[in-house]
Amino acid sequence: MKSIIYYFTGTGNSLAVARQIAAILGDCGLVPIASLKDIPKDIVPQAERIGIICPVYFAGLPAAVASFAGRLDTSHVSQVFSVVTFGGAGESSTLEQLDRILKGRSGRGLDCGFAVKMPGNYILMYDSLSEEKRDTILTAADDTIARIGQEILLGTKRDLPHSLVQNLIHSLMYSRFISGVHEKDRKFSVSDTCTACGTCVEICPAHNIELVAGKPVWKHHCELCCGCIHLCPVQAIQAGHSTQKRQRYRNPSVSVTDLKGNRG
Repeated sequence: MKSIIYYFTGTGNSLAVARQIAAILGDCGLVPIASLKDIPKDIVPQAERIGIICPVYFAGLPAAVASFAGRLDTSHVSQVFSVVTFGGAGESSTLEQLDRILKGRSGRGLDCGFAVKMPGNYILMYDSLSEEKRDTILTAADDTIARIGQEILLGTKRDLPHSLVQNLIHSLMYSRFISGVHEKDRKFSVSDTCTACGTCVEICPAHNIELVAGKPVWKHHCELCCGCIHLCPVQAIQAGHSTQKRQRYRNPSVSVTDLKGNRG
């Protein structure tokens, strides 16, 4: 069965999951959602099975993923699945949000949805985990991903997870997040240690950064993936004083070069 996985990632967690599941499914293409941003028409997948893999942001979908899902025609597809990666919570409310959007577009939602706990990367709020704790989470994630891949391969259909608490958190937090997310880059700054390497420009899945006089400038359609902060090779990018001493994170199975392909 021909498959396509659409993915969105900032620091590599969701790309790592997408790669592992694609390897299990076989005959599976990987398409960065960022590469479809400027396509004005609806998206009609040329595949029998499609998946959407992305992180959880404030108990909901990244803005780009929500927009993409609203243009995705799933009416002719045999199987539709999703896997969301999360550091804290909000996985069930995110899957339910995606299901609603897909049904609203094509009348066809998710056949199954899964969640994989990963090391969090929201450096604006908290520090990255120690290497030991990170590796423990990633090892457990590998086992979870292998199980998920087999369920998808077998065509499993299952009810989505449901949590009243997470739905409440979604209703309280997500609308506020989504209404202001594109402007959050106004908090970002760059120090004189910047080498004008352009890594931040090349990895940004929102195409939100350009170099002006050798320094990054943010264009206010940010997705708040925090990739530019985490992946700057000299840690020149900050979001206020709180990020200066916090450790950076990148999924260890994904290289910076891989993430430069994030944009499509």
